[in-house]
Amino acid sequence: MKHTKIVRITDVEKDKALLEEAGRIIRDGGLVVFPTETVYGIGANGLDADACRSIYTAKGRPSDNPLILTVPDKEAVKEVAACITPTAQKLLDAFWPGPLTIIFPRQKKVPNAATGGLDTVALRCPDHAVCRAFLRCAGVPVAGPSANLSGRPSPTTAAEVAHDMEGRVDMIIDGGPCEIGVESTIVECNADDMVTILRPGGVTTAMLERVVGHVQVDTSLVTGQGVPKAPGMKYRHYAPSASMTTVIGSVSAVTAKLSQLYEQYRREGLSVGFLVSAEVASHFPQENMYVWGHHDDKEGLANQLYTGLLFFDDHRVDHILAEGTDSEGLGMAIMNRMKKASGGDIVIL
Repeated sequence: MKHTKIVRITDVEKDKALLEEAGRIIRDGGLVVFPTETVYGIGANGLDADACRSIYTAKGRPSDNPLILTVPDKEAVKEVAACITPTAQKLLDAFWPGPLTIIFPRQKKVPNAATGGLDTVALRCPDHAVCRAFLRCAGVPVAGPSANLSGRPSPTTAAEVAHDMEGRVDMIIDGGPCEIGVESTIVECNADDMVTILRPGGVTTAMLERVVGHVQVDTSLVTGQGVPKAPGMKYRHYAPSASMTTVIGSVSAVTAKLSQLYEQYRREGLSVGFLVSAEVASHFPQENMYVWGHHDDKEGLANQLYTGLLFFDDHRVDHILAEGTDSEGLGMAIMNRMKKASGGDIVIL
């Protein structure tokens, strides 16, 4: 087990010595957990194959699951991407820094351990001041998948990180709670002015359509079939500690269905937890309940999704009854995660 140093960063200038220490750990081949606006990431030198492999070990992550490399600014793309197409440049200019990961052809110096053996590299510049200051101190692209054990919900606070990663990494940078709460959108640039969404996230389809001519969704994301080309899409992810059923519909319809399921599980002698909106929560016992926002507030729901799933680590139940949302806008990202967390057990009313 490693000794994990946990540091709180509130001012990037005042705390520069700590950030420089974190940068040295990265350059020396170590692991540093860092905050972003989406979720916390576990960082290693993205140009060091051994360091990248240590991420897979710390997370228990399959080695053919590619990593995202994080960079402090748009200029850093040139260090690892073989080329930047006009479409990619439009995306960089519109969304960086921000929750958008773009797939580029990779330069040879990017190791297979960072790309899952693909000839492309996924790059992102987070919209988080502490994160970008850390990346500048590191001086290299930092591989940064979510800082959780593989298959578990992603962490959005340093305390949630420590639950999974203390003793597995050298340092955890506490930069406060994450603002968005679900991972970045991943896109691939295709023909001129066309992009494919490989993973939905904080940048929605409508936002992309305001910048490029045509946006499509990867077929493996729609059907669940085929070989996904992006991090986080190949294996079971975001799983809470118990099995889960997610129900989507109006407040009244969801309440009625969850009531039916609740009585069914109680008759079977099973304990039940609830992950629901405030509007639905009032109809059920408050024990083992996490209210993760309001029914129509998708930004609030996204922000609390993973914290809600992790709530059931401490409030153990046999089954979780959850309320989902529609797939419009940010709902696509929310429901992508909830479908995986539920093992596909989704009820649409």
